[in-house]
Amino acid sequence: MDRFLCIEAFVRVAETQSFAEAARQLRLSKSAVTTRVQQLEEMLGDALFHRTTRAVRLSEMGQAFYRDCSELVARTNEIVDQMREVRGTPSGTLRVHAAIGFMLGHSASLLRQFQDRYPEIRLDVVLDDAVIDPVKQGFDVALQIFKPVSDELISRRVFPVRRTFCASPEYLQQHGMPEHPRDLAGHRLGLFSGHATRDRWTFHKAGEEAVTLELKPHLMSSSVHLLRDYAYEHAGIVCLPTLVAAEGIRGGRLQIVLPEFVLSSFWLSAVYARTQRGAFKPRLFIESLVARFAGDEPPWDKPLIEAGLLAPDLLEE
Repeated sequence: MDRFLCIEAFVRVAETQSFAEAARQLRLSKSAVTTRVQQLEEMLGDALFHRTTRAVRLSEMGQAFYRDCSELVARTNEIVDQMREVRGTPSGTLRVHAAIGFMLGHSASLLRQFQDRYPEIRLDVVLDDAVIDPVKQGFDVALQIFKPVSDELISRRVFPVRRTFCASPEYLQQHGMPEHPRDLAGHRLGLFSGHATRDRWTFHKAGEEAVTLELKPHLMSSSVHLLRDYAYEHAGIVCLPTLVAAEGIRGGRLQIVLPEFVLSSFWLSAVYARTQRGAFKPRLFIESLVARFAGDEPPWDKPLIEAGLLAPDLLEE
């Protein structure tokens, strides 16, 4: 029995709460993972999991054993990666889950630069706007704008995500420019369906009390790119992150609505497992992202701020 392989299988089952998912992530058969966990249980003399047809839960001993084993597996993998770097370059697969709005149009150059520096690292990037637990779903890093779903996860900020209401000049010429947030109720609206506050929106203006409204959209979507295209079709007023809207604003296809009223901002953050704090490949990837945006406004926001179309200060969510 290879004790480390058995411990690694145990940790992966504990993290995913599934023998089948652990097997998929380890690229083994489910029976192989089951056998490794059973061998570990036989050696320890007690069950590590409570199993039913619907769930896999750690036993009392399993909970105590997991804390040390998760750190052991993470540290072992980190040491192996560091030794590979000493001998040559870091290698292996790095799985990244990322919000679609960030990756499309803004990330290809970042990925190229990372792989130019670390050519032996293979990137497996899945695009999805859902908020996930990267550990349970087998990712090394998740790039997302919402808070981590578990206390076992760490979040590191990469860059701010500002939002603005905007529409095509043709739509505004036909339907008029809103002068106050309350005027939005008289327009066809397209809004992001994943916003934590749902239909409740708060607008801030310097020297005035914040205005909080309930806005009922005519179109809700989990895709900010669909909302942008909806505005391009002169269909209504939409709320977009500036990283999606900036090109259209600079090119004249979109016009900011209510520029003097500011919405709260989010942060695009790299989320990863607490037990992987020192993991080598994820750390290299996250540090390259943070370094790219350190000490400056994102390149899509900077020209809008300089033109006076965006407030330079952040109102964080």
